[in-house]
Amino acid sequence: MIAAGAIAATLVRPFQGRARGAESPARQTSFVVERSSEAIATVRAACERCDWSATGREAAALRVSVDGRYRTHVMLTQGYRDADYQVLLGRYGHGSHRVTVDIDPSQSAPQIGTVRVTGVDVTVVGSRNPGFEALAHAPILHARPNTIGRFTDVPLLMWYETAPTAHGRSYRYSVVFSNEDGGTATDRLMATWGRTTDIEFVYGIEIDEAGRVVAEEFQGPNHVMTPFRGRHEASHPLEWTVTDNNMVSDRGTTTMRYAPAPERFDLTDVSREVVMDAHPWTYRVSTQEMMREGKIGADPAAGSGTIPDPQRYVFVEACAELAAARLAFGVHARTAQGAQWFDSDRGRDEFRIVRGGCFRGAVPLPADASAPDAIRFRAWPQPDAKEPAAVRMTRVNRVFTLGDDLQPKPSMFQWMGSLSLTIDGSPRELSFSR
Repeated sequence: MIAAGAIAATLVRPFQGRARGAESPARQTSFVVERSSEAIATVRAACERCDWSATGREAAALRVSVDGRYRTHVMLTQGYRDADYQVLLGRYGHGSHRVTVDIDPSQSAPQIGTVRVTGVDVTVVGSRNPGFEALAHAPILHARPNTIGRFTDVPLLMWYETAPTAHGRSYRYSVVFSNEDGGTATDRLMATWGRTTDIEFVYGIEIDEAGRVVAEEFQGPNHVMTPFRGRHEASHPLEWTVTDNNMVSDRGTTTMRYAPAPERFDLTDVSREVVMDAHPWTYRVSTQEMMREGKIGADPAAGSGTIPDPQRYVFVEACAELAAARLAFGVHARTAQGAQWFDSDRGRDEFRIVRGGCFRGAVPLPADASAPDAIRFRAWPQPDAKEPAAVRMTRVNRVFTLGDDLQPKPSMFQWMGSLSLTIDGSPRELSFSR
């Protein structure tokens, strides 16, 4: 979402109403543009019987149009809760424009009950506004063909990062998908990424001081960075999700599309997952998708590809300087069998973390375990590394679990300092009581 006060804009507050199924009348509102501007719509809606975890009741799909032209779909992944869904409408010139929001029965689950659209706010961002350029180049993402009608791998959020370059400035756009149908197994995802959503960079652009495009790229199949040579809508690149692990292309055939409004984030000394923390409902949606897809079991073994109840996991965000090494963390907790350490790698090499900087991971505890009271880190060399292995821990940003609402509880520990790990040596511990 666009942070309050981040962009000076015009707000238009329209209708309130109720709609039932495919028979609901379209809901409309108007907005006025004085000069060429980008427009964002915040659609507030809920769905009586929608439940992202329940087959046949997953979600209602809303179709958003402007001046009679299709702009984007909005999937009501938050179900019966009144929630705001913020979408990019695109570029508009001087004059009055009409937004229409209605239900698309062809893309909605069959047993959704009453759908309520209780508000639509339109934010107009002019070209003189500092936030205009980032909005103007945000990609529009077409649905992957094998997700249409299946309520899977839905783009939930988009964010961007910006940085100065030798020519001017760059913008990098990434998307949080509700899951990935291909790629890393669910239990390994939790161990090494601390989530079951899929987070992917989808588009980058460099712009010079005169506002001219220097270069564009996207992350294609096999994670290959590829120059963007596709079409634009105004200055918005059109992209298609084309692989089961949500890589994109600059061409495709599907027409259904998503345009979540991008939010700016500074990820200095934090992981990408802080985007999810800012929108904690994403944890609930991703867990519900795991439930529906049968990826949560009673007590599955490590390596089975499934996970226990996500409420049994302890999530950790930490930062490390890492070279030619792998690491894992463990948390200390008490059970009926006594106090024990529970390690994130769960005895499996592929569950170890191999990236430096700030990272997330998660480890499950037994159902009867107490809250953790300490954390430890351990390191191993990378096989066939050509440089000496080294790891130094610099931060623990968050340690948390999920509540009954499947959203993060407050963090129980934070630390900053310098903790060097002996490669293939004993773990280094930090007590929560420090």
